[in-house]
Amino acid sequence: MQRFEIAKKTLEIESKAIAEQVKHLDSNFANAVSLIKNCKGHTVIVGLGKSGLIGRKISATMSSVGIASVFLHLVEGLHGDLGMLIKDDIVIILSYSGETEEIKEILPILRKMGIKIIVMTGKPKAQVWQNSKYIIDCSIKKEACPYNLAPTSSTTAMLAMGDALALTVSNLKKFKKEHLAMLHPLGVIGKKLTMRVRDLMRTGAQNPIVKVNATVEQALLVMTSTKVGATSIVDEKGVLIGFFTDGDLRRYLSVDEKILKRKIVSVMMKIPKIVEPDVMAVDAARILKKYSIDNMPVVDKNKKLLGILDQGDLLDEGIA
Repeated sequence: MQRFEIAKKTLEIESKAIAEQVKHLDSNFANAVSLIKNCKGHTVIVGLGKSGLIGRKISATMSSVGIASVFLHLVEGLHGDLGMLIKDDIVIILSYSGETEEIKEILPILRKMGIKIIVMTGKPKAQVWQNSKYIIDCSIKKEACPYNLAPTSSTTAMLAMGDALALTVSNLKKFKKEHLAMLHPLGVIGKKLTMRVRDLMRTGAQNPIVKVNATVEQALLVMTSTKVGATSIVDEKGVLIGFFTDGDLRRYLSVDEKILKRKIVSVMMKIPKIVEPDVMAVDAARILKKYSIDNMPVVDKNKKLLGILDQGDLLDEGIA
């Protein structure tokens, strides 16, 4: 269909524009990285129009990976908001052409304030940038717009270059997963970085357990009452010795009509997959997925049963 052809062409042109940015990773990019890494103030992103929208996202990305950043609307800056800047700040100006009156107005003011300026532009040799020291080339060959006018490929390329800049600086600042967790305490990202098995495991009445002398029928009643579809088997000291699931039951029912009367120890899985409570929930989810299982016992270092981790609970939290 024509609509898919247009969509396909758009994505192909924009992906090519991003790939072309690799050749722009030169000394100018490296110098800009060093400047931001050593900045003692804020990295202030300045833009207008579509570039301004891209600037907001770049600023948000920087803030989320440990780079103190704010966005300043170019026009609002010229109407009083430049007062938010201090000498230790760095300003990154986003403008594909640079040919706007606001850009021409703000540059000499920033220089007079002693603010270091980084430029991200598609026209690095434009007259307006002649006195700029740090220029990151974001030029493209073609907009995805069929008339080669509406900012499409150019804004996509600028956004990607902004991400490259942010993540490069973040890496050099040794920003780690633990720092990311602190900055993203809520939502799926926060849960993936902070939630542990102990936060999700089922305990007490929701943790199906049968003793070593139980029958399969007794185990089935426990499994049914908790709706987990599995049960752990423990010895007299509460140490895990096996695991039994509704899948195991179905397999035995097809070959053994007396399975319900048998001892659970004769049919249980003796070496099940287990997890300890301090394991990250996202890592536990990977174990469940790798072995195509729905749940597993949670034990301490001495194999004493503490609870059960169910895939459904991980899914509810957006982790699995």
